[in-house]
Amino acid sequence: MVTVSYNLRKSSQGEVVESATPETPMRFICGQGQTLEYFEMNLLNLSEGDVFDFTIPCAQAYGERNEDLVVALPKGIFSEVEEGEMLVGNVLPMTDSMGRHLMGEILEIGEEEVKLDFNHPLSGNNLYFDGKVLEVRDATDEELEALHSHCGGGCESCCGSEGCGSTCG
Repeated sequence: MVTVSYNLRKSSQGEVVESATPETPMRFICGQGQTLEYFEMNLLNLSEGDVFDFTIPCAQAYGERNEDLVVALPKGIFSEVEEGEMLVGNVLPMTDSMGRHLMGEILEIGEEEVKLDFNHPLSGNNLYFDGKVLEVRDATDEELEALHSHCGGGCESCCGSEGCGSTCG
């Protein structure tokens, strides 16, 4: 279990776009896919109290922007979205035809269509991190169990009495 505080910028001297403070740090279990692989790789040889400052190139972060992920959808599919949520710049949770959960930023609202961007907000950017390792320790059995139950309370808490099949192992 690793606990860190950090600042994230899209340029080396740019504005902080995300942070984790010592009061509200980021905690993750190494090697479990909870963070970007290259974020973890840059922390591998660090110990509690060490400071860090590194860059993750775009290709190893969220990749380049993909214009194929900017799509216009029929306005009718948004009939159940509250009017106050249908604003340019808002991000809507959506599900594609294969059941995958996506987040789409509203770019335009037309008479017939709504244009959304499904790229990750940080795609197309190198990521500049600086911060401090606050704690490094073995994960507890409870932390590992919660991680592997994907919903924090076991299969029945999120999927009903049927459980969720192979997802929970």
